[in-house]
Formats: sequence, C-alpha cells, structure tokens
Amino acid sequence: MSYHYVWLLWSAAFLVPWLAMYAVAAGFRREMLRVSGWTSLLGLTEPIFVPEYWNPPSLFELAQRTGFDVESLIFSFAIGGIGAGLYTVLARRAPRAVPASEQRASRHRFHRLAFAAPVLAFPPLYLLPWNPIYPAITALLIGGAANVLCRPDLLRGTVIGGLLFTVLYALFMALLIAFAPGYIEQVWNLPALSGIHPAGIPLEELAFGFAFGTYWAGIYEHFTWTRAEPLGAGPAPSPTARREEPRT
Repeated sequence: MSYHYVWLLWSAAFLVPWLAMYAVAAGFRREMLRVSGWTSLLGLTEPIFVPEYWNPPSLFELAQRTGFDVESLIFSFAIGGIGAGLYTVLARRAPRAVPASEQRASRHRFHRLAFAAPVLAFPPLYLLPWNPIYPAITALLIGGAANVLCRPDLLRGTVIGGLLFTVLYALFMALLIAFAPGYIEQVWNLPALSGIHPAGIPLEELAFGFAFGTYWAGIYEHFTWTRAEPLGAGPAPSPTARREEPRT
C-alpha cells in the first residue's frame, strides 16, 4: 500500500474541526487565528523527530531529504487553534479581561517565566538519552503546570482542555489506523518507544495529545491576561485595551 499522501491527508483532516470551531465561535475567531499562526511555527521543529521518532512519507519527500515538511506546518496550525479553543468553545465561554489589581498578585512575578516554561525546559531534557518525543511531552506538561501555578484560575480549563484534546486526538489516531492500516508500524519508530499501544495507538501519541492540550488550553488566556467566562458574563475586553504587565 502506498502511504505517500497519508500524512498530508491526515494533517489536513485536523482543519475540519478547526473550521467547525471557527464557524460556531464568532467571539473566538481572532484568538484562534493568532494562536494557530504562532503554533504553526512548531512545524519547523520536525527535524528533531525525523527519523528518531517517526519518518513519514511527505510531499516532495521533504521530510526524508531535509527533515522539514509542509504537512507539519498544516498540522501545527490546526491543532494550535483547536487546543487553545476546544474547551472554551464547547463550554460556551469567551475571554474576559483579568482585572489589573489581580495582575499585580505576587504569584504573577513569574508570569513570563511560566509562559516560556516549555521552551526553557525542552533543551536540557532533550540532552537526556531518550527518544525526543519524551522531552517534548514532559516540557509541555511542565508548561501546563507552570500556567496553573501562575494562574490557578486556569486549572479547570487546563485539565478539561487536556482531556478533550486527548479524546479528539485519539479519534484521529483511530481514523488513521482504520483508513491506513499498517501505517503506524511502517512510519513510527516503534522499537525506540514504550511498546504500549492502546487500541493500536502508540501510548506516546496519547501522552502528547494530553500534554499539548493541557498547555495550549490556557496559553492564550495566560499570555493576554484574559479569563474564559460563560457567555453573557460581561463585556468582552477591547482587543486594543492595554494590559498592565506584572513585575518579572
């Protein structure tokens, strides 16, 4: 069986829930576009994982020749917006500004450090003798924990957002198994992984889904000093409103 376009079709399939969320969540569209745009840059990290974690056939064989590929940019764009907005959209919430007085709370003195936690944690973790997917998962979990330590009000959205994204990601992995049988066995570097495959899905993929969901569920609120509150709870903050930066 030819798997040449599987990675392209699978990554593009994530645009379906992205577009559905964009269509129904008029109040969150600007945020989705912002987060997706920045998250798409994560696609440029693909050489870290090819071929140590997996080695997918890609358009123009870019992944094999350079480590980079177009599919990773599409995938990262889509899951960024989904991860950031899934809980907000399903729970019918909208971002509201955090009061300036609350921004000055002592725990926020590490605001920027908490926000950047995954980027800071990944390099030393990557140097350890393990597959690169594990430092990526660990760094994302550290980022999610740092978000909550700095913003305890994000705990509910962080946990539920992580679980929701895990369920969605598991569904897409199941679809991959159903429509491209044997693809995981050929593309993933399974001997270098845990060997645990619930329903045929590598455990590492499920762990990535949860770790990504926990960090991304609160990333926009943390960065912009907003809080997801039920629709109708109050006027949405002006996109141009100035936010007071805490001491760092």
